[in-house]
Amino acid sequence: MRRLTGIYVIVDAELTPSPLGLVDDVLSAGVRLIQYRAKRGADRALVREMHARVRRRDALLVINDDVEAALDADGLHVGQEDLALLEPAALRSRLAGRVLGVSCSTSGEARAAAHIGADYLGVGPYNATATKLDAGPAIGVAGVRAVVAATEVPVAAIGGIELGDLENVAGAGARMAAVISAVARGPDCAANARALIARWEELT
Repeated sequence: MRRLTGIYVIVDAELTPSPLGLVDDVLSAGVRLIQYRAKRGADRALVREMHARVRRRDALLVINDDVEAALDADGLHVGQEDLALLEPAALRSRLAGRVLGVSCSTSGEARAAAHIGADYLGVGPYNATATKLDAGPAIGVAGVRAVVAATEVPVAAIGGIELGDLENVAGAGARMAAVISAVARGPDCAANARALIARWEELT
């Protein structure tokens, strides 16, 4: 899928005072893949509005963990702990043409995710990160490269990634770089996103 490339922005409900504002900013900058993460439960009306804005820009919106809310968007992203609670075949059927992303940190997890039909892998944490307290130890360039080598499923490196990390992330074979703070930090999120996109395009 052509939009599973480039800078992938995660909008975290607990870290973002205005999720719709951030979505508008990064879409205007050229981001075409957004994940909405609401660990306390996604507001379905907000998801539908977010999806309408994303669709107008020919972009994709995936929802973290919440299968029901994902049906109002373009897909679902799940972690290993969430995947263990779901029946993969039934999940793939229910998503019916939508994107499925799976978090992985090892080659074995990546191969298992490929087997159930994952469309992309969120691989990390690349660096230590404060935005996901249960993320585990950083796997760095070597960890991302090992997962890339284990499967043909597109990889999104994630976890504390900043502008200066993009060269190594791209060099490890990742098709996407997932960011949270690198976009949301500071007064001009659109400018942050444009800088990340420009650097990624220089490298790929």
